Amino acid sequence: MKVHLLALAATLAALPARAEAPLATDATPAATSEPFAFADFTWVPGNGRTTKSVLTSEYFTGEFRLDTAWHYSLAAPQDNTIVGSTEVFRHGELHITHLGLGGDFHAGAAHGRVMAQLGLYSQTTPASDASVARGQWRLGDAYRYLSEAYGGYHLDVLQGVNVQAGVFMSFIGLWSYYNTDNWTYQPSYVSSNTPWYFNGARIQAFWTDRLKTELWVINGWQSYGRYADAPGVGGQVLWRPSGAVSVVSNLYLGADTLGTPDRKRIHSDSAIMWKYRDAAGSWLSKAAASLTVDAGCESGGGVACADQSFLGFMAYNRLWLARDQFGVTVGGGAIRNPGRYLVLLPPVNGATAVTGTPYFSAAPGTAFVGWDTQLTADWMPTENAMFRAEFNHRAANVPYFAGSGGVTPPGGNTGKPTEAVPGWQPDLRKTEDRFTLALLIKI
Repeated sequence: MKVHLLALAATLAALPARAEAPLATDATPAATSEPFAFADFTWVPGNGRTTKSVLTSEYFTGEFRLDTAWHYSLAAPQDNTIVGSTEVFRHGELHITHLGLGGDFHAGAAHGRVMAQLGLYSQTTPASDASVARGQWRLGDAYRYLSEAYGGYHLDVLQGVNVQAGVFMSFIGLWSYYNTDNWTYQPSYVSSNTPWYFNGARIQAFWTDRLKTELWVINGWQSYGRYADAPGVGGQVLWRPSGAVSVVSNLYLGADTLGTPDRKRIHSDSAIMWKYRDAAGSWLSKAAASLTVDAGCESGGGVACADQSFLGFMAYNRLWLARDQFGVTVGGGAIRNPGRYLVLLPPVNGATAVTGTPYFSAAPGTAFVGWDTQLTADWMPTENAMFRAEFNHRAANVPYFAGSGGVTPPGGNTGKPTEAVPGWQPDLRKTEDRFTLALLIKI
């Protein structure tokens, strides 16, 4: 059955977390001029490994995702709550982090994508959005079961132009929102503390089969609504000069502090990925490295960039073994965030981004410095299945991670999260060591 190839390829290319197009080797040019179709980019971090779908028809390409994991913190918090991660939430239990059902729709130049967000993500992701406290209607509930939901129209100009609106992935921080597509389960701070989604509109322009730009007009920084009276704006440049190099750069401007519309944010995110070995018949079949650097600040509304800034990096090296059946990744990174405006709030006594907590200040002038390292081993018997084992060590300059006493008062959450609980303190510590076992499926 025939489909509109350019529209479909551009839809797939819209997400760095997905294989962009039919594959070709570096030495053999693709027969078409579809975006990024001249080489295999499934090695790129944040990209999916799958090259085909079993759920394909003329108008729909289906997708199923399952991310189920068991995490063990050596601190063994008594309330089983893990702090400071956008991927890892519970200790000593097996849980579904994400169950996704959806896919891509395509009918001529019209296209769309939807992906359900079931499991822990449907509860934990909305908790980081304080914009829902502005005005009426329960925005967090309205969107919590959707990770992606957008439609668009494809124009046959240049190598293709897409105009899209809805909720789409941001990819500031390089790693994908979907752990199946990443080199590690727990990303470093640079990725874990930056947006996973945007709510708004974008224009994607594919200037050549190797260069894409995006322009965003969005509600805000990983927010369903707006924090101020002006939207956020930003964009991306993605350049892949060869099958061995991928360079991406993002820029964001917005106002994202609840109740302080004069405070403006600027944030830049850039990454380079290099595949320095590709030998399919060798025991070491591939090797690649990535480096991501982020910098930004907030100014106005009583703060200055010098005191309210963000600087961080993460770097990883990955090896593929035995014809890509096994993978080993080592890496980590660090951040310095005076003012803590991008630090994930510990959920002490049920605290969210809206409530805040008296036990961990996010006020200007309260510095946060953190670093971490990961070691990940994968078994990938097929392109649709992955078994993952991982060790993480994370550290901070202030007590931040859950200790054995946990972050929940005896008997459960007590009173208002904005008020201290008499006679009780959360057990926060400066380091965390954690093991993860995961089963990751994408079909």
